Amino acid sequence: MQGGAKMAVATIKDIAKLANVSVATVSRVLNDSNRVTEKTKNIVLAVMEENNYMPNEIARSLSKRETNTIGVVVPDINNPFFGKVIKGISSISDKEDLYMLLCDTDENEEKELKFLDMLVRQRIRGLIITPTMNNDEFNPEYMKALAKLNIPIVLIDRDVKYSNFDGVFSDDIEGSYQAVDCLIKEGHEKIAIIAGPITSKPGRDRFRGYTKAIEMNGLAVDDKYVHYGDFKLESGYELTKKILSMKEPPTALFVSNNMMNLGCIKALAELKLEIGKDIGLIGFDEVEMLEIMGINVSVVDRPMERMGVRAMMILKDRLENPKVKEEDVQRIILHPTLKLRGSEKKK
Repeated sequence: MQGGAKMAVATIKDIAKLANVSVATVSRVLNDSNRVTEKTKNIVLAVMEENNYMPNEIARSLSKRETNTIGVVVPDINNPFFGKVIKGISSISDKEDLYMLLCDTDENEEKELKFLDMLVRQRIRGLIITPTMNNDEFNPEYMKALAKLNIPIVLIDRDVKYSNFDGVFSDDIEGSYQAVDCLIKEGHEKIAIIAGPITSKPGRDRFRGYTKAIEMNGLAVDDKYVHYGDFKLESGYELTKKILSMKEPPTALFVSNNMMNLGCIKALAELKLEIGKDIGLIGFDEVEMLEIMGINVSVVDRPMERMGVRAMMILKDRLENPKVKEEDVQRIILHPTLKLRGSEKKK
C-alpha cells in the first residue's frame, strides 16, 4: 500500500482487493485449503497481518457448515450441582479448543425445545444435556427435536425414555439408601422425605432408595411422611414447614436435592430448630456455601465435577469417532459417598 497507510479492513472482500485475488481464494486461505498455491497463500496472509485482520470465526464456520461449538443444556444454572458439572465439562472442552454454548431451561420443556431448535441453527458439533423433569413418558416431539440435531448427544444426570444415548449418571438409589439407613441406625423411625418429581429419574431413584432403606430395616413407609417438591429452594422451604406442623412430626428429614435442602435449612432456622438435636437431617448433594457458613449438614455427595469430565470425554470420543455402534453406547454410573457431619443425630 502506498505511503504505508492502512485501510480499515472490515471484510474478506477488502483483503481480496488488497491482495489482488478473488474472495474465494481468501476464503480458501482462511480454511487452509490445498487448492491455493503457497505463493498466493503467503501474499494473502501478509496482507492480513499488515492490516491486523482478524477472521470472523462465525463466518468461517458457516462457510464450512460446522462450528467448533458444543451445546450444554441444563435445567437450573443456579443449582451448584450444575455449576460443578459445567466446570468439569469446560476442563476438557477448553483443552480441545471447543467453545461452549450454555442454555438454562429453568425446568421448562417448551423452553428446552426452543433451545434445541436454536442449537440446530447454530450448527453445534455435539450436545451434553440434562433433560427437563418430565422424562418418564415417551415424548415423540422431544425425540424428533433431538434427532433433528443429527449430532452426538450425551445425557447427564437424567435419562430420556426409550432413547439409546450415551450418558453419565449417579447411583441415586444407593446414595439415598445409605442416607436413610444411617438415620435409622441413629434411632430415627419417623423419617420424612422431601422427594423430587417422580416424573424424573433422580426423583424416582432417590425415592426408591428411601423406601428400600425403610423396608430393609423392617419398618413401613408412612405416606404422611412422603412429600414431593420440584428440586427448587422454595418447595423445600414450604414443605419443611408443612411437615413440621403435623400432629406427629418426624424426628428426621431426608431432603433429596441441594436446593430443596437449602430451603429446608431456611425453614428450620425460622422455626428455631437446631439441626442434629431438635431434628435430624441429611441432604442430597454438597453445597459448599453451607460449610463456609459453618452449617454442618450431612449429605450424599456425588462426584459432580467428575460427571462433567466423563460426559465431555464421551462427547470428545464421539466427535472423533462418529460412527458409533449400538453396542458401543456408554452408560456410566458413578457412585456417591455419604458425608456425615452430625446433622443425622437424634437427641
